Amino acid sequence: MLKKIVLVPLVLWLLSVSGVAQAAPKIEHWTTSNGLRVYYVHAPELPMLDLRLQFDAGSARDGAKPGLAMLTAQMLDTGAAGLSEDQLAEQFESVGAQFSASASMDMTAISLRTITLEKPQQTALDLWLKVITQPDFPQPAFERIQKLTLVALQGEKQDPESLANKAFYKALYGDHPYGQPANGTESSIPALKVADLKAFYQQYYVAKNGLLAMVGAVERAQAEALAEKIAAALPAGAAAAPIPEVKPFTEAKTVKIPYPSAQAHILIGQIGNKRGDADFYTLYMGNQVLGGSGFASRLMKEVRTKRGLSYSVYSYFAPFAQLGVFELGLQTKLEQTDEALKVARDTLQQFQQEGATAEELEAAKKDITGGFPLRTANNSQIVEYVGMIGFYQLPLDYLDTFTSKVNALSSEAITEAFKRRVQPDKMVTVIVGGDEK
Repeated sequence: MLKKIVLVPLVLWLLSVSGVAQAAPKIEHWTTSNGLRVYYVHAPELPMLDLRLQFDAGSARDGAKPGLAMLTAQMLDTGAAGLSEDQLAEQFESVGAQFSASASMDMTAISLRTITLEKPQQTALDLWLKVITQPDFPQPAFERIQKLTLVALQGEKQDPESLANKAFYKALYGDHPYGQPANGTESSIPALKVADLKAFYQQYYVAKNGLLAMVGAVERAQAEALAEKIAAALPAGAAAAPIPEVKPFTEAKTVKIPYPSAQAHILIGQIGNKRGDADFYTLYMGNQVLGGSGFASRLMKEVRTKRGLSYSVYSYFAPFAQLGVFELGLQTKLEQTDEALKVARDTLQQFQQEGATAEELEAAKKDITGGFPLRTANNSQIVEYVGMIGFYQLPLDYLDTFTSKVNALSSEAITEAFKRRVQPDKMVTVIVGGDEK
């Protein structure tokens, strides 16, 4: 993620992270005249405004050119409207504004944080729009980012975690767009041209393919005017076609990658769920008991506490626009690989069949609902949630009802969902470590 960051005055920063908003924010939604969807939260407690412009332009849109979405996002503030990278940074700094741009699996997000005093806000907004709508894509900056990306890809060869992660996604998704590495490959990155980035930008950075999340001290009328101004700077364009559906994984598969290390890095998993999935809460809650709650999780107790087979072990569901992943991961001594695998698989299978105990479920509920307010404690966190809600078209009361839906879950519902959705006998296992044997 690129960032041009200047800290706002200390007092304002302390206020911004202090959790001034205790109740779930009210999200309002409308669409501008040229098709940009807007999600707005009025947050008058601080004189700050957070904007997050998102496009359906993540790495799943790379096609035959892995790394395209990521490099396009990274190039935005290397030059725009005739201003150099340094000039853009200096002008953001002069008004205490923060800028960032990044590409993930499903989306590209371009953010701005600014104070709401009229002159600094106007300067920051105008500069932000120049970066978004008039990027220059300078050739020297492109070549520099290309080289840095290739250096990073070379470095990943020495990182067993990166090797395992890429092999895991490739084994699960095959030729589906989700199977490609977001940061590209050693063959795809050198093949990219500035013209490729410009074509990607022109196709996907358009109003009807985007949404604007807005959180801050602006009234509804001001927000509407601001949204229209931002939308008017974008071509109307067209929404991207849906990402292809993910094919179900039908048989177990093991991938072994030799690596000279004393430990084996292990990933086990399968195709999971997607955003808006009817089983989202039951799978999320069940995984909290299984492997999502640190030292309190079932996996940690069985693998580490009882047997000392691994320093850490975890599991999680990562939902995307289409079916995401369920992943279980651990590291162990090479000579303990078989035993650690067996314990992890047995623990997963037992949980899939029997579910959580009443005590485990109660503890997990307290953990989730107790920590949830901290995850929506400031505007920069809220705007990310609002952007996620808008992008995946989740209910506008998602934040307001989250804890009540978690508290309403039963052990029976979780067990039923895990029996339907988790298949321990049809999983990918990736092991990085050891020799060819």
